[in-house]
Amino acid sequence: MNRRNLLKAGVALAAVAAMPFGRAQAKTPSKKTLVIVSHPYPESSTFIKGLQQAAETVEGVTVRNLETIYGFDTRAVKGDEERRIMRAHDRVVFIFPTHWFNITPMMKAYLNETWGSVGPGLWQGKEMLVVSTAAGGSETYGKNGRVGVELADVFLPMKASALHCGMTYLPPLVFQGVRSSELANYQQQLIERLMQ
Repeated sequence: MNRRNLLKAGVALAAVAAMPFGRAQAKTPSKKTLVIVSHPYPESSTFIKGLQQAAETVEGVTVRNLETIYGFDTRAVKGDEERRIMRAHDRVVFIFPTHWFNITPMMKAYLNETWGSVGPGLWQGKEMLVVSTAAGGSETYGKNGRVGVELADVFLPMKASALHCGMTYLPPLVFQGVRSSELANYQQQLIERLMQ
């Protein structure tokens, strides 16, 4: 290897090492994956934004942020277009923050448009993965927390909907008591789940 090629190889390795949350290892997932992202307050969406960025590094994954595409107009969701995109995928991943109303208004509007007008047939045979973050920790979630249930169990209505229409409901990926210092770890966990 001549000096020029050696320098090129060194620069390439340095670039790979600098890539955040393991992008260099990301390959195409085994399933065609659609990621739907929503946050009711985008200016505060540090963790959701970070998870979206991680999903965007996985080759072959389609990422759609509802507020970026449609703003906050729940009547603006283009059902025909969203159903066309959904048909082309085998797995749908919903990324949103946990609030007391659980899913965001735009995600509810998206579900109404892609499911409500056509019935569960569109979703049959696909996988569903819920990914969510929560500020509250063990003082809020779990057997000894204020709500008395695990964070992953807060999404039981999503599971019921998935099973009702013949989907496979995957174990949710949830992060509670979120801290900025752990964001890279959350991102890596999401990438690993997307690769399955």
